[in-house]
Amino acid sequence: MKRAALPALAGAGLVTGLFLAISAPPDAIQGEFVRILYVHVPSAWLAFMAFGVTALGSIMWLIRKDERWDRLAASSAEIGVLFTALALLTGMIWGRPVWGTYWDWLDARMSSTALMFFVYLGYLALRRATPDPLQRARRSAILGVIAVIQVPLVYFSVSIWRTLHQGMTVTSDGINMDGEMVRALLVNLGAFTLLYLALLLERVRLAKLEALAEPITEAIAGEAISEPKLGSHT
Repeated sequence: MKRAALPALAGAGLVTGLFLAISAPPDAIQGEFVRILYVHVPSAWLAFMAFGVTALGSIMWLIRKDERWDRLAASSAEIGVLFTALALLTGMIWGRPVWGTYWDWLDARMSSTALMFFVYLGYLALRRATPDPLQRARRSAILGVIAVIQVPLVYFSVSIWRTLHQGMTVTSDGINMDGEMVRALLVNLGAFTLLYLALLLERVRLAKLEALAEPITEAIAGEAISEPKLGSHT
């Protein structure tokens, strides 16, 4: 597959998903505001998947000590933070007309998602704060494995605690949604997945270039700092 093929497929999927989201019927209770669902839910799901890939890359780095796994973990974490921010933003926009508030810290899903967001921001900050590549990879891998524990907690939070959020739409009894709404949601999930893959491949490629350029940058910086010469005093 050519490099431009995946972004093109993602773009086509997003356009199709947008069309289906607009043409899907409104919700009986939420009305037209339910259309935010088609961005909010895929964003949340892709955040979960991105952090799962970060955990996988972290585990594989701890086993293999191969920098490619470290680049995969870091790249996926960056994209996961982006999708989490989008999920939080769309959730706030959705919550204002439906619940009457943009935010409620007592809601388990909101607060746990916000915590997850800040933990992975901390993961990215840890990477930037550790100059040594080996130490950076090791510390990030350990945090990447531990941090993924939040993903199932966020997902099941609406079932574990009484919450402002609605319960799970997909249960063992089936899907509690109109068929057209399900189709629009699934298409958008697929489109967002293609978008994630396109962003991930590009970010991994850039991370490899950054790794190749890092020794050159350090060498140039080292040459700019010269040892002071002591002149003779007369």
